Amino acid sequence: MQNLRVTDKPALPSAAAHAAAPDAPRPLAPRALYQEVAERLRQQIYSRALEPGSWIDEMKLAQQFGISRTPLREALKVLAVEGLVTMKLRRGAYVTEVSRDDVAQVYHLLALLESDAAATVAAQADAAQREQLRQLHVRLEKQARQRDNFFAANEEFHTALLDIAGNRWARQITADLRKVMRLNRHHSLFKQGRLSDSLAEHRALMAAIDARDAERARALMRAHFEHGLEAAA
Repeated sequence: MQNLRVTDKPALPSAAAHAAAPDAPRPLAPRALYQEVAERLRQQIYSRALEPGSWIDEMKLAQQFGISRTPLREALKVLAVEGLVTMKLRRGAYVTEVSRDDVAQVYHLLALLESDAAATVAAQADAAQREQLRQLHVRLEKQARQRDNFFAANEEFHTALLDIAGNRWARQITADLRKVMRLNRHHSLFKQGRLSDSLAEHRALMAAIDARDAERARALMRAHFEHGLEAAA
């Protein structure tokens, strides 16, 4: 009886072929559905479509997004870690309310982390990094009359400062703290006179960074947050 023969397997590529054709980069996997849902919920919270203190209607949102409740619940867990929602066992989740103590604690931590970053940048930043901050400050000045644009430019400046300082843990913590700050309905920057004061503080900070005066930059950034807390209170 004739033996069955396994069909020939394609030859493995030679080492030379590997050298001539390096591996193509893998395509990035699309973001998981629950992450997309978390981002949409984030924006609804920031815009006050979901008010602080309001309970989250999972069934209504699942229907609105056209999804099951499973990715919605995973998204809520993400937002709970960020402090944007509070979850109660067997009761569901509600949008976190920010108390005066919460605001004070957030400002205190931001003052510690960002004053340290400002000192590091003043001492160590190179010419290109200083120019990056200078350009962001110019943009901040130009957006003084546009509330949303000013807020975005201000956050970009502070984020760039932390990136240049190079402490990724401080960067991660401050990103989460700033998400909580957005829950404060009356953001301190837009109270009477605070915006112009904030710009003046930024100018002084930039002068200290340009002068490579690390301790002055540290003190100015700490004072910047102390004044912001006074306005928020």
